[in-house]
Amino acid sequence: MPNLQRTLMNSYQQPDASGHFGPYGGSFVSETLTHAIQELREAYARYQNDPEFLAEFHYELKHFVGRPSPIYHAARTSREMGGAQIYLKREDLNHTGAHKINNVIGQAMLAKRMGKPRVIAETGAGQHGVATATICARYGLECVVYMGAEDVKRQSPNVYRMKLLGATVVPVESGSKTLKDALNDAMRDWVANVDNTFYIIGTVAGPHPYPMMVRDFQSVIGKECIEQMPAMLTKQKVLGQQPDAVIACVGGGSNAMGIFHPYIPFAKTRLIGVEAAGEGLESGKHSASLQKGSAGVLHGNRTFILQDDNGQITETHSISAGLDYPGVGPEHAWLQEIGRAEYVGITDKEALDAFHYLCRTEGIIPALESSHAVAYAMKLAKTMRPDQSILVNLSGRGDKDIGTVADLSGADFYCRPSCQGQSVKGGEQPIKVVK
Repeated sequence: MPNLQRTLMNSYQQPDASGHFGPYGGSFVSETLTHAIQELREAYARYQNDPEFLAEFHYELKHFVGRPSPIYHAARTSREMGGAQIYLKREDLNHTGAHKINNVIGQAMLAKRMGKPRVIAETGAGQHGVATATICARYGLECVVYMGAEDVKRQSPNVYRMKLLGATVVPVESGSKTLKDALNDAMRDWVANVDNTFYIIGTVAGPHPYPMMVRDFQSVIGKECIEQMPAMLTKQKVLGQQPDAVIACVGGGSNAMGIFHPYIPFAKTRLIGVEAAGEGLESGKHSASLQKGSAGVLHGNRTFILQDDNGQITETHSISAGLDYPGVGPEHAWLQEIGRAEYVGITDKEALDAFHYLCRTEGIIPALESSHAVAYAMKLAKTMRPDQSILVNLSGRGDKDIGTVADLSGADFYCRPSCQGQSVKGGEQPIKVVK
């Protein structure tokens, strides 16, 4: 490893006081939000190391979320790949079904302490929206979730879950009707209601302190892995105390930063982020900001974004709503620049194939976002030895994606007539997949 990279890694203290990860990050917001951002910085600085705050946070993670989440050895997959041992960090087993709840609890605790009775959020796949609605129900906070109209269609089960939990879901009809546009409308709401509203951002993007704050709350994932992996590897007689590679999908990048950050000092562990290559990196229909984007400002921070020659944000595409975003967290841009993390692409087809494979081989239905990481792990494992190891952050479960997968696979769902509340003679009746 080059001396410069080793020095950067061993002295890694990011971000700086103004929220910059090298040249990335910072705070680019309207004057209207300047006070709100400063208020949030001061509150987080006050509570991030406060013993009482941290004790409550970890109590909630244990008794409400169900942490620590286990690590699972995907033994059959490992055998069939014929290479490295593949392990899955089971964030899909958390309450609400994904990693999102870790961060949401921390931010909702801040909202309570700051006297903000109203919470807003944006969501793509719906998991962040569900997590936000869940914790708002627990804490008695008003909840409004912005979601692109296209995502409302392809993630309808999560929309209904949010409504069951008492949230107001606002479909966003502008732009590409996906995550970027939901975030735009959430920011507008915040500007209009800044006095009584707390904005819970779901990823490691946005103006400082959000990238740092979300990373810190999600770092519980990687910290648990560092404690759990030695026993897992010893049991399987795999070399080393920590994995040779840690892999996670990257949209905005919160689940990836959550597992990457504690591993930054582990020089022998590769950190690999998997972006949505969509229909191919050269097709123009993808969401691979780090591989195909360039530096620019989006949603309050400087990072890598997908933009045209005039600096206008280009439309993105991914089979997974949670990766369908034209930017990435600024810390990911910095980790790529210093060479500590590497970023690759997985296409829609590869992710869908990995989704089906994990279902039928391990009995686990992964989120389509997580399926991107699984797909790359399967590729990489074949190039490694059986005494080496790969740890995948299985960031969410795939219940929310069943309709999308069924549509793409041309499958029908069947149930008894009573499932539809109808009295129909004869055999089973197909359920219409809600789009």
